[in-house]
Amino acid sequence: MTGSKTIVHLLRHGEVYNPEGILYGRLSGYGLSDLGHEMAIAAAENLAGRDIVHVGHSPLLRAEQTAEPVAASHRLDPVGDANLLEPTNVFEGQRVSVGDGALRQPKYWWHMRDPFTPSWGEAYISVARRMINAVETARRAARGSEAVLVSHQLPIWTTRRFLERKRLWHDPRKRQCGLASITSLHFEGPTVTHIDYTEPAAALVLKSETAKRAKGA
Repeated sequence: MTGSKTIVHLLRHGEVYNPEGILYGRLSGYGLSDLGHEMAIAAAENLAGRDIVHVGHSPLLRAEQTAEPVAASHRLDPVGDANLLEPTNVFEGQRVSVGDGALRQPKYWWHMRDPFTPSWGEAYISVARRMINAVETARRAARGSEAVLVSHQLPIWTTRRFLERKRLWHDPRKRQCGLASITSLHFEGPTVTHIDYTEPAAALVLKSETAKRAKGA
């Protein structure tokens, strides 16, 4: 089985219901919005014809809810894995958009001193290592078939950059990891041969953005 081909799909959760507009991070109770549930179904439909034998997810509610339709379509019991969690962040629970909230307060500026580690939360290398552990566990569980792991944008993007041997610090605005997107890691034995990316919920996102613009016009 050394040369067996296995695929581990990293699925980002769908849109979250967050009317306060805060950075919810690891806070409990933040589940999917109505649109988020539609995104989860779109991802499940995209993966319905795949040979999936293992589904794992971050313990956070939004990830668990995104995993449910995928697991149900393959008659699997999803497994929680803390290695797939969102990173810790000192700004958790606060508004952090540019020019708003915590970022306008000098007392928080010290946390922004080092974007390379970063200084405001869990180190990128720590995120990469635990995510690789989750991926390896899934690869072994699905050897010769496919697995799905539901996680969050930063962990998924950090994993991809780690596997592509790129520096881990980056511009968050340039992450290729949309809501309910699927980053697929193709393995030959324990070696990653290539990485694919798809956005099965892209049409839903576009429809939602168009509706919001029309409402605000």
